[in-house]
Amino acid sequence: MTLFHRKKHLSVAFDREKEEPVIKKSICTGEATVGFVDKSTGHYRDIRKVTSPIEIEAFCQETGTDPKTIRTIY
Repeated sequence: MTLFHRKKHLSVAFDREKEEPVIKKSICTGEATVGFVDKSTGHYRDIRKVTSPIEIEAFCQETGTDPKTIRTIY
């Protein structure tokens, strides 16, 4: 086992008819998280914090979405 290893994320399960994958950014601090928004209620479900475009691309691969089409909310 190595001391420094990268955590592998598994695919994230969600209902494509009810939820939409989004990036949520803070207006004040600029902190970004990825998660899902319920299309009917607008409720945001947080998955994890992201710090780079590479992590956003990894989230898109896990959810099977195109990085160009993912929406950013504030």
